[in-house]
Amino acid sequence: MCPLSQLQRKSVMSMYLRITLLFAILTLLLMGIGFAIGLYFGNPLSFMLFGLIFAVILNFASYYYSDSLVVRMSRARIIQESENPTLYGIVRSVAQKAGIPMPRVGIVDSPQPNAFATGRGPERAVVVATSSIIRNLTPQELEAVIGHEIGHVIHRAVLISSVAATLAGVISYIGTIALWAMMWGGYGGRNRGNSGSALPLLIAAILIPLGATFVQLGISRSAEYNADEYGAKLTREPGYLISALRKITSKVNVQSFAPQHSNAPSPATAPLWIVNPFKGNSLVELFSTHPPTEKRVARLKKVASEMGIYVG
Repeated sequence: MCPLSQLQRKSVMSMYLRITLLFAILTLLLMGIGFAIGLYFGNPLSFMLFGLIFAVILNFASYYYSDSLVVRMSRARIIQESENPTLYGIVRSVAQKAGIPMPRVGIVDSPQPNAFATGRGPERAVVVATSSIIRNLTPQELEAVIGHEIGHVIHRAVLISSVAATLAGVISYIGTIALWAMMWGGYGGRNRGNSGSALPLLIAAILIPLGATFVQLGISRSAEYNADEYGAKLTREPGYLISALRKITSKVNVQSFAPQHSNAPSPATAPLWIVNPFKGNSLVELFSTHPPTEKRVARLKKVASEMGIYVG
């Protein structure tokens, strides 16, 4: 077996180990919030068991349907080649270079240039770009960005990130429901004599979604460096990826997605994008899902040097 095949096998084994750990951690988080809700209603063990059953169902669904769920969470729509032949053609060209089947292509209507990939593997990959990315990037820069996303697909990083985005989004949603239930249920009625149990629920509703976010952070940052390097080597144009990252970052700083708007994608999808699309929103920006752009640029310049390519 050639070294490349051995490397790919090692990457897949590592992915399955990490996704098993991810399922275990997020299952414990769901059981924890179930226990806290159970304390509030006076039946912690039953609610914790419900949390376990729900986690098993959610883990299964997120593994097999993460691509569809993430596409929906990101507000993307799957397109045909006739709708955007430029983007479609670039995705096809890069996929052929990488030796994978043609991914599905999606678009998110947004004035911000950005892109991400999702899917369980190369056979179910989806590459999504915003509607403005072609207007803001040159074809060479766009190809470099798609190379980065195909890198995520090759290394199966999109599966882990997609599952994490799905689970974190659901856990955050449950936390929000718990907080609203406390606000509407209050401390009155049948729970008045048991108001002390509201404190664990309040703590869990805040900290458990936060824990899910930290799990996402640990997954996404190293994957960006790996995808940058793969994309640069695949397209043989690290300089274009550098200029693309700088352009996208500059636009994000000025024109970020707005999570409070109904047509904006979920912040849970932030780790999937090539650049964090919610930069500039203070609550989201507290937890950076991506390495700083200039650190990525420095690494890409090193990769370019190893390839014998000068990048100014």
